[in-house]
Amino acid sequence: MDEELKPSGPAPAADLAAAAATVARHAAAAQLDGRMPAVYLGHGAPPLVDDALWVAQLAAWAGALPRPTAILMVSAHWEAAPTTLGATRAGVPLVYDFYGFPERYYRTVYPAPAAPGLAARVGDLLAPGEQVAHAPERGLDHGAYVPLLVMYPKADVPVLQISLPTLEPHRLFELGARLRPLRDEGVLVIGSGFLTHGLPFLRDFRTDAPPPAWSSEFDQWAATTLAGGDLDALAAFRDAPGSRYAHPRTEHFVPLFVTLGAGGGQTPPVTTIDGYFLGLSKRSVQIA
Repeated sequence: MDEELKPSGPAPAADLAAAAATVARHAAAAQLDGRMPAVYLGHGAPPLVDDALWVAQLAAWAGALPRPTAILMVSAHWEAAPTTLGATRAGVPLVYDFYGFPERYYRTVYPAPAAPGLAARVGDLLAPGEQVAHAPERGLDHGAYVPLLVMYPKADVPVLQISLPTLEPHRLFELGARLRPLRDEGVLVIGSGFLTHGLPFLRDFRTDAPPPAWSSEFDQWAATTLAGGDLDALAAFRDAPGSRYAHPRTEHFVPLFVTLGAGGGQTPPVTTIDGYFLGLSKRSVQIA
Protein backbone atom coordinates (compact mmCIF):
# COMPACT_ATOMS: atom_id res chain seq x y z
CA MET A 1 0.00 0.00 0.00
CA ASP A 2 1.77 3.14 -1.21
CA GLU A 3 -0.72 5.74 -0.04
CA GLU A 4 0.14 7.48 3.23
CA LEU A 5 -2.49 7.07 5.91
CA LYS A 6 -3.51 10.33 7.50
CA PRO A 7 -4.47 9.77 11.14
CA SER A 8 -7.43 11.56 12.63
CA GLY A 9 -7.15 13.61 15.78
CA PRO A 10 -7.15 11.84 19.15
CA ALA A 11 -10.54 10.68 20.33
CA PRO A 12 -11.66 12.00 23.74
CA ALA A 13 -11.11 9.50 26.55
CA ALA A 14 -14.80 9.56 27.41
CA ASP A 15 -15.71 8.59 23.84
CA LEU A 16 -13.24 5.70 23.89
CA ALA A 17 -14.60 4.46 27.21
CA ALA A 18 -18.17 4.63 25.94
CA ALA A 19 -17.26 2.75 22.75
CA ALA A 20 -15.46 0.08 24.74
CA ALA A 21 -18.40 -0.30 27.12
CA THR A 22 -20.79 -0.74 24.19
CA VAL A 23 -18.65 -3.48 22.66
CA ALA A 24 -18.31 -5.29 25.99
CA ARG A 25 -22.07 -5.14 26.55
CA HIS A 26 -22.82 -6.57 23.13
CA ALA A 27 -20.22 -9.30 23.53
CA ALA A 28 -21.53 -10.32 26.94
CA ALA A 29 -25.13 -10.40 25.68
CA ALA A 30 -24.15 -12.72 22.81
CA GLN A 31 -22.63 -15.44 24.98
CA LEU A 32 -23.95 -18.75 26.19
CA ASP A 33 -22.62 -20.11 29.46
CA GLY A 34 -19.95 -22.75 29.05
CA ARG A 35 -19.35 -22.23 25.33
CA MET A 36 -16.74 -20.22 23.52
CA PRO A 37 -18.32 -18.06 20.81
CA ALA A 38 -17.06 -17.82 17.25
CA VAL A 39 -16.17 -14.41 15.86
CA TYR A 40 -15.54 -12.60 12.59
CA LEU A 41 -13.51 -9.43 12.86
CA GLY A 42 -11.96 -6.74 10.71
CA HIS A 43 -8.20 -6.90 11.06
CA GLY A 44 -7.35 -3.99 8.80
CA ALA A 45 -3.78 -2.97 8.10
CA PRO A 46 -0.91 -2.79 10.61
CA PRO A 47 -1.68 0.89 11.47
CA LEU A 48 -4.96 -0.15 13.07
CA VAL A 49 -2.93 -0.86 16.22
CA ASP A 50 -2.37 2.92 16.39
CA ASP A 51 -6.08 3.73 16.09
CA ALA A 52 -7.22 4.41 19.64
CA LEU A 53 -10.88 3.70 18.95
CA TRP A 54 -10.31 0.34 17.29
CA VAL A 55 -7.85 -0.67 20.01
CA ALA A 56 -10.35 0.24 22.73
CA GLN A 57 -13.13 -1.68 20.99
CA LEU A 58 -11.10 -4.81 20.27
CA ALA A 59 -9.53 -4.91 23.73
CA ALA A 60 -12.96 -4.57 25.33
CA TRP A 61 -14.27 -7.40 23.15
CA ALA A 62 -11.51 -9.75 24.22
CA GLY A 63 -12.00 -8.76 27.83
CA ALA A 64 -15.69 -9.69 27.67
CA LEU A 65 -15.00 -13.17 26.25
CA PRO A 66 -14.15 -16.24 28.31
CA ARG A 67 -10.42 -16.80 28.26
CA PRO A 68 -9.71 -19.25 25.42
CA THR A 69 -7.62 -22.37 25.82
CA ALA A 70 -6.33 -21.72 22.29
CA ILE A 71 -7.16 -19.67 19.20
CA LEU A 72 -7.85 -21.06 15.73
CA MET A 73 -7.35 -18.30 13.17
CA VAL A 74 -8.57 -18.22 9.57
CA SER A 75 -7.20 -15.12 7.85
CA ALA A 76 -8.01 -13.53 4.50
CA HIS A 77 -4.27 -13.45 3.82
CA TRP A 78 -3.66 -17.16 3.48
CA GLU A 79 -5.31 -19.01 0.63
CA ALA A 80 -4.04 -22.56 0.13
CA ALA A 81 -5.71 -25.78 -0.91
CA PRO A 82 -6.13 -28.26 0.58
CA THR A 83 -6.73 -26.88 4.06
CA THR A 84 -3.26 -26.23 5.39
CA LEU A 85 -2.14 -25.98 9.00
CA GLY A 86 0.48 -23.40 9.87
CA ALA A 87 3.45 -23.61 12.21
CA THR A 88 3.03 -25.85 15.25
CA ARG A 89 6.30 -25.00 16.96
CA ALA A 90 7.36 -21.85 18.76
CA GLY A 91 9.71 -19.32 17.23
CA VAL A 92 8.53 -19.36 13.62
CA PRO A 93 8.75 -15.74 12.34
CA LEU A 94 5.68 -13.71 11.49
CA VAL A 95 4.72 -13.14 7.87
CA TYR A 96 4.98 -9.42 7.07
CA ASP A 97 2.65 -9.64 4.11
CA PHE A 98 2.28 -5.92 3.39
CA TYR A 99 4.34 -3.18 1.81
CA GLY A 100 4.82 0.56 1.87
CA PHE A 101 4.53 1.00 5.65
CA PRO A 102 7.04 2.49 8.12
CA GLU A 103 9.87 0.20 9.21
CA ARG A 104 8.55 -0.19 12.76
CA TYR A 105 5.68 -2.37 11.52
CA TYR A 106 8.21 -4.88 10.18
CA ARG A 107 9.81 -5.19 13.60
CA THR A 108 6.60 -6.36 15.29
CA VAL A 109 6.80 -9.67 17.10
CA TYR A 110 4.03 -11.83 18.54
CA PRO A 111 5.59 -14.87 20.25
CA ALA A 112 2.39 -16.77 21.03
CA PRO A 113 2.78 -20.38 22.14
CA ALA A 114 2.40 -22.98 19.42
CA ALA A 115 -0.65 -25.24 19.42
CA PRO A 116 0.39 -28.70 18.19
CA GLY A 117 -2.40 -30.34 20.16
CA LEU A 118 -4.97 -28.12 18.48
CA ALA A 119 -3.43 -28.93 15.09
CA ALA A 120 -3.88 -32.65 15.76
CA ARG A 121 -7.46 -32.06 16.88
CA VAL A 122 -8.25 -30.04 13.74
CA GLY A 123 -6.83 -32.84 11.63
CA ASP A 124 -9.08 -35.34 13.38
CA LEU A 125 -12.17 -33.16 12.91
CA LEU A 126 -11.53 -32.61 9.22
CA ALA A 127 -10.92 -36.28 8.45
CA PRO A 128 -12.33 -38.10 6.65
CA GLY A 129 -13.45 -36.09 3.67
CA GLU A 130 -11.18 -33.08 3.98
CA GLN A 131 -7.56 -33.40 2.97
CA VAL A 132 -5.14 -31.60 5.28
CA ALA A 133 -1.65 -30.33 4.50
CA HIS A 134 1.05 -28.87 6.75
CA ALA A 135 3.22 -25.77 6.37
CA PRO A 136 5.53 -25.97 9.41
CA GLU A 137 7.50 -22.83 8.47
CA ARG A 138 4.44 -20.67 7.86
CA GLY A 139 4.06 -18.13 10.68
CA LEU A 140 1.12 -15.89 11.50
CA ASP A 141 0.32 -13.25 8.88
CA HIS A 142 -0.89 -9.75 9.69
CA GLY A 143 -4.53 -10.79 9.40
CA ALA A 144 -3.84 -13.05 12.37
CA TYR A 145 -1.35 -11.26 14.57
CA VAL A 146 -2.52 -7.63 14.20
CA PRO A 147 -5.84 -8.17 16.03
CA LEU A 148 -4.20 -10.54 18.50
CA LEU A 149 -1.68 -7.84 19.44
CA VAL A 150 -4.64 -5.93 20.84
CA MET A 151 -6.86 -8.76 22.05
CA TYR A 152 -4.19 -10.80 23.83
CA PRO A 153 -1.17 -8.50 24.08
CA LYS A 154 0.75 -10.82 26.41
CA ALA A 155 0.89 -13.41 23.60
CA ASP A 156 0.14 -16.10 26.15
CA VAL A 157 -2.66 -17.99 24.37
CA PRO A 158 -1.64 -20.76 21.92
CA VAL A 159 -2.48 -19.90 18.31
CA LEU A 160 -2.90 -22.04 15.21
CA GLN A 161 -3.58 -20.54 11.79
CA ILE A 162 -5.18 -22.55 9.00
CA SER A 163 -5.60 -21.58 5.38
CA LEU A 164 -8.65 -20.70 3.35
CA PRO A 165 -8.86 -23.74 1.04
CA THR A 166 -11.51 -22.12 -1.15
CA LEU A 167 -13.45 -18.88 -1.50
CA GLU A 168 -16.79 -20.68 -1.98
CA PRO A 169 -19.14 -19.68 0.88
CA HIS A 170 -21.00 -22.97 1.39
CA ARG A 171 -17.78 -25.00 1.43
CA LEU A 172 -16.31 -22.66 4.01
CA PHE A 173 -19.48 -22.94 6.08
CA GLU A 174 -19.08 -26.72 6.07
CA LEU A 175 -15.43 -26.35 7.07
CA GLY A 176 -16.50 -24.21 10.01
CA ALA A 177 -19.21 -26.71 10.94
CA ARG A 178 -16.59 -29.46 11.20
CA LEU A 179 -14.63 -27.24 13.57
CA ARG A 180 -17.67 -26.46 15.74
CA PRO A 181 -16.79 -28.98 18.52
CA LEU A 182 -13.69 -26.92 19.30
CA ARG A 183 -15.88 -24.29 20.89
CA ASP A 184 -16.89 -26.75 23.62
CA GLU A 185 -13.18 -27.27 24.26
CA GLY A 186 -12.53 -23.59 24.92
CA VAL A 187 -11.08 -22.78 21.50
CA LEU A 188 -11.86 -19.35 20.07
CA VAL A 189 -12.49 -19.66 16.31
CA ILE A 190 -11.74 -16.38 14.53
CA GLY A 191 -12.49 -15.52 10.92
CA SER A 192 -10.35 -12.49 10.14
CA GLY A 193 -11.11 -10.25 7.17
CA PHE A 194 -12.79 -6.89 6.59
CA LEU A 195 -16.45 -6.39 5.81
CA THR A 196 -15.63 -4.01 2.97
CA HIS A 197 -12.20 -4.01 1.37
CA GLY A 198 -12.29 -1.96 -1.81
CA LEU A 199 -8.79 -0.52 -1.41
CA PRO A 200 -8.33 0.16 -5.15
CA PHE A 201 -11.36 2.46 -5.10
CA LEU A 202 -10.42 4.61 -2.11
CA ARG A 203 -9.54 8.23 -2.78
CA ASP A 204 -9.40 9.62 0.74
CA PHE A 205 -6.79 8.02 2.98
CA ARG A 206 -7.69 9.78 6.20
CA THR A 207 -8.37 7.17 8.86
CA ASP A 208 -11.64 8.95 9.67
CA ALA A 209 -12.67 9.40 6.02
CA PRO A 210 -16.41 9.10 5.36
CA PRO A 211 -17.36 5.80 3.71
CA PRO A 212 -17.87 5.78 -0.05
CA ALA A 213 -21.42 4.91 -1.07
CA TRP A 214 -20.45 1.37 -2.08
CA SER A 215 -18.96 0.74 1.37
CA SER A 216 -21.94 2.02 3.35
CA GLU A 217 -24.42 0.30 1.04
CA PHE A 218 -22.71 -3.08 1.37
CA ASP A 219 -22.35 -2.61 5.12
CA GLN A 220 -26.04 -1.85 5.54
CA TRP A 221 -26.98 -4.86 3.42
CA ALA A 222 -24.66 -7.09 5.48
CA ALA A 223 -26.03 -5.79 8.79
CA THR A 224 -29.60 -6.55 7.75
CA THR A 225 -28.79 -9.93 6.23
CA LEU A 226 -26.65 -11.05 9.16
CA ALA A 227 -29.39 -10.09 11.61
CA GLY A 228 -31.82 -12.21 9.60
CA GLY A 229 -29.50 -15.21 9.74
CA ASP A 230 -30.08 -16.05 6.06
CA LEU A 231 -27.06 -18.09 4.96
CA ASP A 232 -28.16 -18.39 1.34
CA ALA A 233 -28.65 -14.64 1.06
CA LEU A 234 -25.23 -14.04 2.60
CA ALA A 235 -23.67 -16.57 0.23
CA ALA A 236 -25.16 -14.60 -2.67
CA PHE A 237 -23.28 -11.48 -1.54
CA ARG A 238 -22.07 -10.87 -5.08
CA ASP A 239 -25.61 -9.60 -5.78
CA ALA A 240 -25.53 -7.17 -2.84
CA PRO A 241 -25.42 -3.39 -3.31
CA GLY A 242 -21.87 -2.13 -3.76
CA SER A 243 -20.38 -5.62 -3.84
CA ARG A 244 -18.31 -5.04 -6.98
CA TYR A 245 -16.39 -2.25 -5.27
CA ALA A 246 -16.58 -3.47 -1.67
CA HIS A 247 -14.92 -6.76 -2.67
CA PRO A 248 -13.02 -6.72 -5.97
CA ARG A 249 -11.73 -10.03 -4.59
CA THR A 250 -13.71 -11.87 -1.95
CA GLU A 251 -11.02 -13.19 0.39
CA HIS A 252 -11.73 -10.56 3.07
CA PHE A 253 -15.44 -11.35 3.26
CA VAL A 254 -15.52 -15.14 3.08
CA PRO A 255 -13.79 -15.94 6.41
CA LEU A 256 -17.21 -14.93 7.75
CA PHE A 257 -18.57 -18.26 6.51
CA VAL A 258 -16.08 -20.25 8.58
CA THR A 259 -17.31 -18.27 11.58
CA LEU A 260 -20.94 -18.90 10.67
CA GLY A 261 -20.29 -22.63 10.29
CA ALA A 262 -18.48 -22.82 13.61
CA GLY A 263 -21.31 -20.82 15.14
CA GLY A 264 -23.84 -23.46 14.20
CA GLY A 265 -26.14 -21.48 11.94
CA GLN A 266 -28.92 -21.39 14.56
CA THR A 267 -28.31 -18.05 16.28
CA PRO A 268 -27.95 -14.86 14.20
CA PRO A 269 -24.63 -13.10 14.68
CA VAL A 270 -24.50 -10.11 17.00
CA THR A 271 -22.57 -7.04 15.84
CA THR A 272 -19.95 -6.10 18.41
CA ILE A 273 -18.02 -3.45 16.48
CA ASP A 274 -19.28 -1.19 13.70
CA GLY A 275 -18.18 2.04 12.09
CA TYR A 276 -15.49 2.71 9.49
CA PHE A 277 -11.71 2.97 9.10
CA LEU A 278 -10.47 4.65 5.88
CA GLY A 279 -14.11 4.50 4.87
CA LEU A 280 -14.09 0.69 5.05
CA SER A 281 -16.59 -1.10 7.26
CA LYS A 282 -15.18 -2.45 10.53
CA ARG A 283 -18.34 -4.42 11.27
CA SER A 284 -17.39 -7.44 13.36
CA VAL A 285 -19.71 -10.08 14.76
CA GLN A 286 -19.97 -12.74 17.44
CA ILE A 287 -22.00 -15.95 17.40
CA ALA A 288 -22.93 -17.67 20.65
